[in-house]
Amino acid sequence: MTAKMESANSSFSTKMRIKFPVVAFFLEITIIILFGIFVKYDISDRGRNFPKESWLYPLFQDVHVMIFVGFGFLMTFLKKYGFSSVGINLLIAALGLQWGILLQGFWHMKYNEIHIGIESMITADFSVATVLISFGAVLGKTSPVQVLIMTILEITVFACNEHLVVNVLEATDIGASMTIHAFGAYFGLAVARVIYRPGLRNGHKNEDSTYHSDLFAMIGTLFLWLFWPSFNSAIAAAGEAQERAIMNTYFSLAACTMTVFASSILIEQKGKLDMVHIQNATLAGGVAVGSCADLNILPFGAMLIGSIAGIISVLGFKYLTPLFASKLNIQDTCGIHNLHGIPGILGGIASIIAAALQVNNNLSPGMQAAALACSITIALIGGAITGLILRLPFLGQPSDQNCYDDTVYWEVPLENFPKECTLDCLEDQTQ
Repeated sequence: MTAKMESANSSFSTKMRIKFPVVAFFLEITIIILFGIFVKYDISDRGRNFPKESWLYPLFQDVHVMIFVGFGFLMTFLKKYGFSSVGINLLIAALGLQWGILLQGFWHMKYNEIHIGIESMITADFSVATVLISFGAVLGKTSPVQVLIMTILEITVFACNEHLVVNVLEATDIGASMTIHAFGAYFGLAVARVIYRPGLRNGHKNEDSTYHSDLFAMIGTLFLWLFWPSFNSAIAAAGEAQERAIMNTYFSLAACTMTVFASSILIEQKGKLDMVHIQNATLAGGVAVGSCADLNILPFGAMLIGSIAGIISVLGFKYLTPLFASKLNIQDTCGIHNLHGIPGILGGIASIIAAALQVNNNLSPGMQAAALACSITIALIGGAITGLILRLPFLGQPSDQNCYDDTVYWEVPLENFPKECTLDCLEDQTQ
């Protein structure tokens, strides 16, 4: 029996001393060279003392906080995976924002140059958000090297889909319900399905939370909730459209939170609140209203969208996540399908309805529907291909028994794990 276990674990070489620095240095050097060749400051139409995009900086900072603090702390609910949740989040963001600048810039080159400004930094953060959403599906089951590869591949596919939706189909998706949230969710679910681990079918002892880890995760929720109006309005047209995006998101989140609290108590057998619902589903309103956030849907329309999003998100956490794990072999660690996937689809449907009602005469229901279909289809295909690449055994993924454990890849004070840290993960690091 022991021999079989050793044989099974031999393919999980988690030693990072050589492989991670090689991959990380290679990627960064390549990006620096590409920046040197293509990337220039955008100095067109700027005054001497006041660049035209300076007013965007506060919005950029809000989005930046969401990426680094909001997403990072939202994933700290796992009791032994806090270092990785926040730390790997930082790693993904640092690589992704650079790669996003390049990949998104290639579609808008002028004289063989990529001209960047603050808006480019915002859209690069958007590309990072896509990867962080997908990362939630495979949280605890991947190595740092796998995460680097997934970041490069996903942003590449994301940039192509974004160009198709925005520039070819000319669909509206100002808050990116379709191009970021639905795309990121189904990309991540496809990756999770391909790298499925039968050994985790019945769960894992480290997959639980504690009182304090859930409290840390609520920090991420609050940052995301507070700054989501900036996320949905950052690249909207200045003036009325941007104000509408802020207000619609504001009201959608508020209505969503009310229905989440009510639904959580209603469906739980003991009639008590479930912190998982409060941490995640309260944000679904911001996701769902994104595609039509800048449209004249009126506050009651935004509140209706948010209310529906909250209810379906709670129901998803309660019923769909276990169903996906048991029937479809999709182990969605953070429940991204319920926070980003279904609300993202709802946002796409809301934009189709808005187009049909002629909320904006420039919108086509057909193009909005095509944008939603393309985003999901391309995400599933791209995620499946990425998952196949991530299955390569030399990329350092943890063995089943060492999933959701910081000690595999981090120096962790062992007094923090007096009873639960086994010798398996320590031996695995020294192999």
